Amino acid sequence: MDMDVLTAAVQAELPVAAEPLQLKDSTFGLIIVDIVNGFATVGAGNLAPQAENAQVNRMVSESDRLARVFEGKGWAVLAFLDTHEPGKPEPPYPPHCEAGTGEEELVPALKWLEDSAAATLVRKDCINGFVGSIGADGRNAVVDWVNANEVETVLVVGICTDICVMDFVLTMLSARNHGLMPSCRDIVVYDGGCATYDLPKSVVTDLGLPETASHPQDLTHHMGLYFMAARGARIASDVAAR
Repeated sequence: MDMDVLTAAVQAELPVAAEPLQLKDSTFGLIIVDIVNGFATVGAGNLAPQAENAQVNRMVSESDRLARVFEGKGWAVLAFLDTHEPGKPEPPYPPHCEAGTGEEELVPALKWLEDSAAATLVRKDCINGFVGSIGADGRNAVVDWVNANEVETVLVVGICTDICVMDFVLTMLSARNHGLMPSCRDIVVYDGGCATYDLPKSVVTDLGLPETASHPQDLTHHMGLYFMAARGARIASDVAAR
């Protein structure tokens, strides 16, 4: 089946209701998931795009725009940086974002966050940022960040929509429902601020990879949004600030 036809059929059968989001005040907090070189800079590593990609480029641009809005207003920002101990595998993925390689650093467009007083940077060593935020003392950096800033609406952007973003958002929804973050009411995922990778079945075949490695970008991006929405996240079609 033609992939565009399949994607359109899935979108019709499993629709995602998206709506514009208006940023209002400091009750909003921005979380940026893994927009690091190893996932978003062309040719930067095993899991980086091998050529310019419109969805990834838009994600970086929109995330930078929103981060600058939040920084300018003094609102809270938290950025995850996927960072792994060299030689320690993370199945089923090949080595990526190992400490000291540069893959684990923010992409050039977001590098300025390292010097922003509004930003909290959290290095994580697993897919799920919520789990990766648990320290040796048992405290969770994301829970502490939400509670310290009394965040009511968490706005999430990043990569990959259907992997790290989705795992984090689904766990955040459960943590919210469990009462770990009393101020947190809504978790919003911005469509245009998220991206995933493109590995069509034809490429999988050419590379001699298992069929299960197939990962068509538009379809898997939509499925990630669908599952997050189905579990209670709001999906934003656009994000504007006053």
